[in-house]
Amino acid sequence: MPAIITLDDLAAMISADTHGRRYETSPEGVLSVVPPPDSEHAVIATRLMAWLIAAGLPLEQIMQVAGVRIPGPDGDGGRIPDLTVWSRPQPRAVWLAVDDLVLAIEIVSRGSEAIDQVAKVSEYASAGIRQYWTVARDPAQTVTLHRLGADGTYEVTAKMPLTWLLQTVPADHIDC
Repeated sequence: MPAIITLDDLAAMISADTHGRRYETSPEGVLSVVPPPDSEHAVIATRLMAWLIAAGLPLEQIMQVAGVRIPGPDGDGGRIPDLTVWSRPQPRAVWLAVDDLVLAIEIVSRGSEAIDQVAKVSEYASAGIRQYWTVARDPAQTVTLHRLGADGTYEVTAKMPLTWLLQTVPADHIDC
């Protein structure tokens, strides 16, 4: 493995993996290997995506597992949120810039809690991603909604069970 992993290296690792793992790097170059999602994870992602589509968000602006380039002081990291909502359609690329990224959603998998609920909160805020949601794997599937504040850090604006969120409309929570 090279001493410094580039986003091209990361894309090659993902392509070569026959087990469906996700490879991500922090802006500081810390490599994370995440196991493939389980069926509960897939159902949560499907429910959220269906909710967004049913509300009329353009299909071209909602993506599953899109690579996102996270700028850092010494290079870029690459993260792969479970769902993303964009202000406009994006060009075809493995690693997309965050300029038009409105919302990143992570469904917390067992073993990725610290990355999803601590590291990515800081990284996504520093990158200027306006909103970041996490979905916990507790019995209520609690959704935590973070919004970027004027000071450049996230503020928790709401916490609710996924079933409650899905009874609202996305426009109540997302600034597209």
